[in-house]
Amino acid sequence: MLDQPIPEPLRSPLLDSARASGVRHGFFTRAAGVSEGIYHSLNVGLGSGDHPEKVHENRRRVAARMGGDPHRLITVHQCHSADAIVVETPFRGSPPRADAMVTASPGLVLGVLTADCGPVLLADDNARVIGAAHAGWKGAFTGVLENTVAAMERLGAQRERIIAVLGPSISQANYEVGAEFVERFTTANPENERYFRASFRTGHAFFDLNLYTLHRLERAGVRAHALGRCTYTEEECFFSYRRSVHRNEPDYGRQISAIALEEF
Repeated sequence: MLDQPIPEPLRSPLLDSARASGVRHGFFTRAAGVSEGIYHSLNVGLGSGDHPEKVHENRRRVAARMGGDPHRLITVHQCHSADAIVVETPFRGSPPRADAMVTASPGLVLGVLTADCGPVLLADDNARVIGAAHAGWKGAFTGVLENTVAAMERLGAQRERIIAVLGPSISQANYEVGAEFVERFTTANPENERYFRASFRTGHAFFDLNLYTLHRLERAGVRAHALGRCTYTEEECFFSYRRSVHRNEPDYGRQISAIALEEF
């Protein structure tokens, strides 16, 4: 399989501007992998029901595109928490439970897996500190983004220099939620009402996770941008948990977004 094509990820012009300082990144789609069926084709989710050997090959391809060894592609056991950890070396054994990682160690590739939630890649290219966060509604609501920025600061980053880019995630038009969800957000802060648009179903609304995530990042004092790609509607490009639920499919794949400091 080593001679198979390696996927070309989506990139952000903002993070591309940091490449002069040695920051490499990519928002990978589901293309150019080896998985089949509902996991077609670049499924990197070890927690999915896909064949493990296919998932490992897909992860090898991602690592190769990022210029690193597969063992230095770092992912955590994501659990929709607000926890951000510092990573200095590859994990031994099972990965820790967390939803964001930061590092100042060149050669490590930080990856977050998503299938509707928001992947956020962050960099202070001056300090050579990077981060990657998995921001679903719960993580964003409970502070995973702010904790990621704070963890980067502890490694020497300055929040006013940090660039944060939100990758492909579900759009408001496809993210319908119930009354309890709306109440949770508006009770915490009445201004959160701006992130909801009424649904045709009584008691339901459409939630703008993308805008909510961007505003949380901006309030944390970083420069934030979104790619504006929808995982639900762009089926050829992305896996989507919600789309799989609507189709009564037994499982779903996960795409990866990754960032690394190049070794000089």
